[in-house]
Amino acid sequence: METRVLGDSGIDVSLICLGTMTWGEQNDRAEAFAQMDYALSRGVNFWDAAEMYPIPVRQETSGDTERIIGEWFTRTGRRDEVVLATKVIGRSDRKWVRGGEEARLTPEQIHRAIDGSLERLQTDYVDLYQVHWPDRRLGLFGEGNGSYVHKPGADEVPIEETLGALGELVTAGKVRAVGVSNETPWGLGRYLAVAEKEGLPKVASIQNSYSLINRIFEGGLSEFSWRENVGLLAYSPLGMGTLSGKYVAGARPTGSRMALFPEFTQRYRTPWAEEAIARYVNLAKDHGMSPTAMALAFVNTRPFVTANIIGATTLEQLEENIDSTSVKLSSELLSAINDIHALGKNPAAA
Repeated sequence: METRVLGDSGIDVSLICLGTMTWGEQNDRAEAFAQMDYALSRGVNFWDAAEMYPIPVRQETSGDTERIIGEWFTRTGRRDEVVLATKVIGRSDRKWVRGGEEARLTPEQIHRAIDGSLERLQTDYVDLYQVHWPDRRLGLFGEGNGSYVHKPGADEVPIEETLGALGELVTAGKVRAVGVSNETPWGLGRYLAVAEKEGLPKVASIQNSYSLINRIFEGGLSEFSWRENVGLLAYSPLGMGTLSGKYVAGARPTGSRMALFPEFTQRYRTPWAEEAIARYVNLAKDHGMSPTAMALAFVNTRPFVTANIIGATTLEQLEENIDSTSVKLSSELLSAINDIHALGKNPAAA
């Protein structure tokens, strides 16, 4: 398994990162344990969680993903073999996450959030602690189709305060490195400027959506990643499974995410999104490879990507996802991919 360095942290992480958001919802504890065992046997040492997982977010299950990981650590004693990432949520009205109050990225809430995560994870530190989304009001998760959506608000928690609290966690030894997620070019630039000015930790990574059908990251953020050494942790590299081809022509396999949670998949069901997905699926087949392998290999080979976060509900899917690291894309195939992209860029931007 190829490894890459996480920003300026000096931490080596596997190119494939094990996503965990289905654990406790689509996957039970035994299935999650099997995924962790298998991933580590294949050299996948980088795992990504969040305080609110699993998805979809429900009060009854919130935090269960971290609890499952913590139980695996205690049962196996292999915590030191894993580079563990988790996240603190940004502004949210999911008040149960914060004991009855609106979730915000204040120093007090960040300290409370990390302590909760550490307890559930049954560890005394996490390797990468990420801001799940900003405190300021933005259009996220498909709203605006990737365009900036301005939502005025005078009560934003300043990035200086948020990063200051994250720095306190690093000093306390609870966190080794910090990162951001679902962030904009302005937001990332601000984090970098504040870190330099105030002597606070520089963010090591940015976790944003990136795939064949959502290449928004290339426009304003990829240069930050390259020049500032803040690598992309790409999530949804298969567009919620759409790029595997299993939903082509309106198919909805029983038990699949689109069948179970159709409300999360609206942006993948527009006419051009479905057309683009079908074109990519056919292109992969024309070149003798699975659509999944082609989609993941494309992400793996981008120069600004540090890790590709895959999510699987079966061991067979997990094996195919990890195998993508050995897939090579010819210059002819890459040219054909860009031809499809040029027809209608980013049909499923988030």
